[in-house]
Amino acid sequence: MSDETGVVLLSSNKKEREAYENYADLFAIFKTTEKLERAYVRDAVSSKEYEPACQKLIGQYKTLWETLRDTVPDVQQFLVHYNMQCPMAAKRLIQSGMPATMEHGKPRYSQGSHSAVNIAGSVQAFITTMDSLKLNMAAVDQVEGFPSEFQGKEKVKSWISKLHSMPASQELTENETRQLLFDLESSYNEFMSVLPQLQGS
Repeated sequence: MSDETGVVLLSSNKKEREAYENYADLFAIFKTTEKLERAYVRDAVSSKEYEPACQKLIGQYKTLWETLRDTVPDVQQFLVHYNMQCPMAAKRLIQSGMPATMEHGKPRYSQGSHSAVNIAGSVQAFITTMDSLKLNMAAVDQVEGFPSEFQGKEKVKSWISKLHSMPASQELTENETRQLLFDLESSYNEFMSVLPQLQGS
């Protein structure tokens, strides 16, 4: 379809135009994330620059995808359809849901007050999430804030990825809630047992 000036129009109404704009935004988020991931791997950006930029892109993706679920139920298929070839972005945005610095770990504990702040934040996140589960607050958006920065906790990382792939309104089943609480409590106890070593380092 084209207008009287010969310009090709992609949409004939506001709803179609908004859909194309959303597709363009999704395309841009994946391409930008792919560039960021490659720059990080090549050490062209520091961890300090990479992490907040990646978290912002993940947040933008999650927000946009919530509005596109009906029209783009399979993001992988969207990537194939538009020949995007963004394997690193797909892993980061669709599968992992967290920056590589959190997923693979980095030194988070330095000496002094910065170390105390990290420890306090981790403890608070563990306790808040466990209390939420005990109060039957099992919707994904109510429990997704548990600590992702605690190194070596594969159980916690796998729960973050699982929650990331679920809609915010979806309720965890009773078995999932029980397993998550168990995994959190065991990870918390392990964290508390290694805490003296972290403070002494």
